[in-house]
Order: sequence, then structure tokens, then C-alpha cells
Amino acid sequence: MSDVTADVIVVGYGAAGVCAALEARARGADVLAIDRFNGGGATQVSGGIIYAGGGTWVQREAGIDDTADAMYTYLHAEIGDAVRPETLRRFVDGSPAMIDWLTAHGVPFEASVCPYKTSYPNNKYYLYYSGSENSGHFRALTPPVQRGHRAKGPGASGKKMYQPLAASASRAGVRTMFHTRAASLLSDATGRVVGVRTSTLAHAPAWVQRRYATYAALAVKPGIYYPPLRAAMERRLAALERRYAHTVDIHARKGVILCAGGYIANRELIAQHAPAYREGLQLGTSADDGSGIDLGIEVGAAVDRLDNVSAWRFITPPSAMLGGLVVDEHGHRFIDETRYGAAIGNAMVRDHNGRGWILADRTLLEQAREQLPQQAIWFQRLQMEAMLRTDRVEADTLEAVAAKAGVDPTGLRQTVTEHNHAAASGRPDPLGKPAEFVHPIERGPYSLIAISVKPSLINPCPMFTLGGLIVDEDTGAVKTPAGQPIGGLFAAGRTAVGICANSYVSGLSLADCVYSGRRAGQHAVSAG
Repeated sequence: MSDVTADVIVVGYGAAGVCAALEARARGADVLAIDRFNGGGATQVSGGIIYAGGGTWVQREAGIDDTADAMYTYLHAEIGDAVRPETLRRFVDGSPAMIDWLTAHGVPFEASVCPYKTSYPNNKYYLYYSGSENSGHFRALTPPVQRGHRAKGPGASGKKMYQPLAASASRAGVRTMFHTRAASLLSDATGRVVGVRTSTLAHAPAWVQRRYATYAALAVKPGIYYPPLRAAMERRLAALERRYAHTVDIHARKGVILCAGGYIANRELIAQHAPAYREGLQLGTSADDGSGIDLGIEVGAAVDRLDNVSAWRFITPPSAMLGGLVVDEHGHRFIDETRYGAAIGNAMVRDHNGRGWILADRTLLEQAREQLPQQAIWFQRLQMEAMLRTDRVEADTLEAVAAKAGVDPTGLRQTVTEHNHAAASGRPDPLGKPAEFVHPIERGPYSLIAISVKPSLINPCPMFTLGGLIVDEDTGAVKTPAGQPIGGLFAAGRTAVGICANSYVSGLSLADCVYSGRRAGQHAVSAG
């Protein structure tokens, strides 16, 4: 292959990349998207949740009242200073139109409201509380509203988001080169980015590309859950690249957009910036190795929040577990149990040595087992049943169960006493749990279910990174440490600092991918 030219080059073809490509193509640009593997990135294996509100058509059809002001109030409290207030305002105000745009490109949604609080609904429901909206602290700020828009499809439905967008982009004329690694950015004498040097298999024999695609798919899933398989597939992928890949320079007339994911697969970067998160499950593909961020750094880009990692410790489904008490090794509660799983996980990792347990009494455990078949998708049910068998200890007294688990018995007894006294007297829960979720811990035997961070096939702690390249929040242009934009270079999704860079709730990353990807696509065209 000779050198290739396009108006806009998109590096990485997951949610952010395909949205950037669609937006640039809609403005008349000749768009070429490259992807190291088969396209889809982490999006295609995600839960397919889009955080949206302010009166989307899905909410209206479901009879859910929401306003932009209410959504802004919740998100501002949730994400803090991740972005400027005016950026968050634009994101919120454009939320209904974002769902309209996704719908127009074929992403399926449904206005079926989940009637119970859960980390992820079963296949009957596609609109739910996907964050901490109805937890104590946040419902005191604004009435809780369901904003988790799940793309309709069985199981983890990320593919039901990505595939329609990719099909729409193909129909619109977006060109793609898969099995293509971005090796470096090309710059002119002024420092403007004018292209990408790639190592590609696009010209290789068909059997090589088929084999590469198979290895890449296995590395993503089940490779996420079984790291030795991922490592084996990565070795085979590297061998094919060494033998068959060629260098091809792709020139950009207008701009390059980096959408290559985060860096959870780069264990050296995690050890350097976020060592407390080294034992988590790498929730991403092998391409989530920080390579997109490195491309920007090599041409003078600034980075931020590389120590921010989202660690998930979901205690639902079943919803009965919300009545349990999440405690540390001292037997002390440290969070309102109705908070989103990433809030639980991050509090546990950052402040409690990565160790935690759910305390449940006999009544709660019976309720949980009864609810599990009705509320959980098959993989959630298997995981919870495995946790109850292998990560649970049980005893007739609090002191005995604490001793079995390695939790301080005195601290646990004190925690339960304070909790039960508050519940009996009608006083607010000590950690702010809403009253409808409060359950006195009274009937033995008692169980402590371990949710500590540790390598585990049945009970892993999924994690992904939130930091990245600093971008201009108006345009998505990548910035230098001095705050100046780098000509011709843009970034979106988890390659860039975005709306979820401080705090993540389900759907906020994909929603930010859509928002930031479209923003970068628009401005890459006009900047050329």
C-alpha cells in the first residue's frame, strides 16, 4: 500500500471514535478510522449504558419527569471539578438531543423502568437508577430520577450501542482500516499534527487477517476475565504483526482525533500512578494500554488525573443486599450501602486497604436468595451464588463471624449496635442510608461476605482508568502544559480528561464518549 490521505483520521474505533467519525463525516469530511483490533473497543463488551436525562424521549415515554436543572445538580455533586460548570451545563442541556441522535443512528432504547435498585437490570428493564441518585446524600439535593439508558439487547448490551453506530458510519462513507496500530504522529515544521504513521495488516493475506481477528476477539473476551488467555493471544498477535505488518503513513488534511481508550491494560503505568489498583480486573481491551495518551505526550501534550481509577464493588443484585452493612477490617461501616458500586470500591481501596465485607443476617440472606433468580442476569446470578459459597463465612454470633472473617469483633458489635439503635428509634442512619433501605441486623446466623480487592475468577473487582490528555473543553483540542492547543490534534473518550474523570457512575463514560467524540469530530473539520 502507498501512503494514504484523508481529511480527518480517527485513531481508535470504539464509542468515542465512531461518534467522532460520524460527526466529521456529517460535515462533509473524508474520514478514515483506524483500529488496532476489530473495532468496538471496550464499548462493545460494556453494559451499553448511556447516562442521559433532562427529559429524553425514553424518560417521557416511561412517565419519568426530569429536568436539566435536576440532572445538573446531581452530576455537579457527583463529578466535582472534573470539567468546568459551563461544560457540564452543555452536556446536560444537550442530553435529550444526544439520545435522539443515537436513536436516529439505530441505537435501540426502551422505556421499561426497573422497579428495584440494582447495579444492572435484567433483560426486562432498560431504564434505571444507574448511579447514586437515590442514595441519602444526593436525594437530599434533588429528587432521584432514573437516567441509566440501557441499549436494548440481552446481557451486557454494549454491542447494541456500538454496532448500529458503526453500520451507520459505514453507510455514511466513513472508511476504516482495522488491524492497524498507530505508531507515532506526524508533524510539520510548525508542530502541527498532519498525520499518523501506522503499522498495519490491512494489506496482509486474508487468512492472516482472519486469524488476527480471532486472536483479538479472544484477548478481549474471555481474555478480560482470564488474563493468561489474554497474554497468550497477545503473543500470537505480536508474532503476526512482526511477520506481516507494513508501515503506512496516513496524512490528515484537517486533523487527527485520538480515541484509543485508557490505560488499565498498562500495568507499569498503573503501578506508577495508581499502585493501590494493581490487583483489579482490567476492564478494557489490550489496546487500553495508554498508547493513545503516549501519542499525544510525544508531541508535547499535557496529561492529568492519571491516578484516578474507577474500581467497582457492586453489592446488588439482589436488592436485599442494600439492607446489609459494608464494613472494613475494623468492623466499621464506611459508606451508605446504596451508593453506586464505584463509590463503594473507591472508598474501600483508597481509605480501607482494599478490604471490605457485607454483613447480612439470616433474614437478609433469605430475601437475597429469593430475589436473585428474578433480578439477576445469568452471569450476575452465577457470580453472587459463587460469592455466597466461597467468599462467605457464617456463625451464630457477631463475634464468631467476625473472628472467622478476620474482622475486629468489638468494632463489628459496636457498629451493629449503633445501627440497630438508630433504626429502632427512627433516627437517621449514621451514614445517610435512606430509611426504606435500612434493615436492623438481628437474626442469626450472621454472614460476612468478602468484597475485598483480590485476583479472582468468580469475584473480581473490575477497574478502568479515568485520566488522560488535557483537552480544550470547547473544542476537544489537545493542549500543552502551557494550555495552548496542539494544531491538528484532538482527543475524546477515555484517552482524554472528560466528564467522568473524577467520579464514574454507569453510563457516564459512554455518554462522555458520545459527547466528546462528537465535539472533536465537529471541530477537527472546522480547524483544518
